[in-house]
Amino acid sequence: MFRDIRLHGYANDQVEFYAITAGSEAYNRYFFNTDPSDPDEIRFFSPGNEFIIAKSGISHRGNGGSFCEYMFGVDQPIADLAKEEVSNRLIIYGTHYDHKSGTLRFSDRTEGFVSYDKIFFDGNAIFNYFFALTGVDFSGPMHDQQERILRVLGKALKRSGAVGEEQDNLIIQEILDIVDDPSAHLFLFKLINIRHREYSEAFKTLYFNNKKIADAEFQSLAVLAERYGIDRYQQERIRIDVMYKHPDNRRIVDEYKNILIACNRKGEINKLENARLTRLKTLSVRNKIPGALFYTLDEMLKKDKKLVDLEESNYISETRQILEGMFLSERHIESTIDAEDMLKLLFAKKQAAENRDHAFEEMLLDASKVCDEKIRDGADISILEGYSYIITYFDRYDATSSAINQLAFMENVRISEEMIRSLLGNKHAFDMLAPDLFTKLFLSGIFEDKYLGIYGRKKVSHLASGLKLIEENRLTTTALLEQLVKIDSDERLHLTLLEHVKDRIRNFYSKYATKADQDALKKELTEELIHKKLIDREIPDHLFRETILTIKKEAVYIHNLLPQIILEKNSSLREDFLENSGLDRFYVEELEREFFDLNGLNLEELYQIRKGFN
Repeated sequence: MFRDIRLHGYANDQVEFYAITAGSEAYNRYFFNTDPSDPDEIRFFSPGNEFIIAKSGISHRGNGGSFCEYMFGVDQPIADLAKEEVSNRLIIYGTHYDHKSGTLRFSDRTEGFVSYDKIFFDGNAIFNYFFALTGVDFSGPMHDQQERILRVLGKALKRSGAVGEEQDNLIIQEILDIVDDPSAHLFLFKLINIRHREYSEAFKTLYFNNKKIADAEFQSLAVLAERYGIDRYQQERIRIDVMYKHPDNRRIVDEYKNILIACNRKGEINKLENARLTRLKTLSVRNKIPGALFYTLDEMLKKDKKLVDLEESNYISETRQILEGMFLSERHIESTIDAEDMLKLLFAKKQAAENRDHAFEEMLLDASKVCDEKIRDGADISILEGYSYIITYFDRYDATSSAINQLAFMENVRISEEMIRSLLGNKHAFDMLAPDLFTKLFLSGIFEDKYLGIYGRKKVSHLASGLKLIEENRLTTTALLEQLVKIDSDERLHLTLLEHVKDRIRNFYSKYATKADQDALKKELTEELIHKKLIDREIPDHLFRETILTIKKEAVYIHNLLPQIILEKNSSLREDFLENSGLDRFYVEELEREFFDLNGLNLEELYQIRKGFN
């Protein structure tokens, strides 16, 4: 009749807990007590096991361990990361990994104390579970108990979706069903950091709204973190985990991860895989996905993997030669750097960024360390000046590249006169180093990018021509700002129209070919969007017509061309449509994905079709 007994309480003003005993005769077991001399401590016990919740942390003795959902971006064993189905971290008391034998060792020494700070730092920042088991099958020497627990429950606990969803009842059911022992009793303890949870939920509410947080709203998060004393590291890992769990982000990041996992298993990355990774990184900029999500995966899964057929050796070799000649040589040599060296380093940085090759950044880090050591040991200050000269240009490169990529691939990007003035100053610095260097580094390649959409192309084109006109005193920064803001506004309105027009056509209009139908649709839509305060004026006619044309092209592609492309595996037909339709490649790829999902098709077939042109 009774399945479990639960106790709910607070260890302190930051940590909430649930203590549960579950089994066939749970109601017959008195499993906790308190010490009148220490009211801040509560002791839970079962035969051979003890778990104490105190004000500063927990103490444990006996069998069992802890588990929690992995937070994205935390240190995660590659063995777990490479298994798509593994989502949880599992720790069994008294175990350690023997590197010599490559096996897990079990000990009888399972007792210990863990502070709450360490629990929520090493494990999940929001919630963590601890457990212990009793029963016929969980007796004998402690190391035998632990080995059996891992063998019986390890796979299930590391893969259970109930953990991340905090479905305590389902966790209990899964464990007891697997144990399948009428005498077994489970003791489950759930610890929740209520301050971290409040911060996480506040950030999620703001971020999930439109994947962008205004400065004023972000300031409210900063105030909340300061009030609760949440350090920067915990804030960052909570935010990254929330951003990863946004459905739009997770799909892209998981696809990136799956490609890297496949590459990790075979120890190399080929041209097609590298192209797919590049596409996803570009798509992430468009979708406002933080680069930290990808950098973490690169570090864990791409490290030491051979890049097959990628001509990386030349630029890496040149970079190493320059840096070693300046900083890393033991001999005293001239430490200055000339314009030719700086140009080589800038183009090497550009190529490394395109290939996501972290060897370049690692060489810079090594150079920085050696530079500091030489200065400390009394070397000439000119060494530091030379390195600072490089870093100054690299900082300019990063700032410029970031700004232009945002303009090119993001909607609703924040554009300001300060940004334009910064780009203007950086352009002057690069062009002083070599004529038209700014264009060669940042503009030539971006105009060749197949994922550059119509509005992104407009923004970058206006920026390029506008900066030149400002240099010639024929345009002001304010005027250029107005042009860019107008294009960005048109882009946002076009996307809004596309969403609402498609919805209207789907639900109310079977035909929209005639001008009368379109005029009626435009009138109704204008009233709806004004009422929803999404616009404050009549829809511009050219944007409405552009939206209708996009929907017609989409219908032609989905209903006529795409089935033929799939049947014939016709990459040329697909590429011909993409080049001549004028549709955003990101948009078309999302249509393709929806089509494959809707029809239960294998996405690998789509990747092979794209292979010839990506």
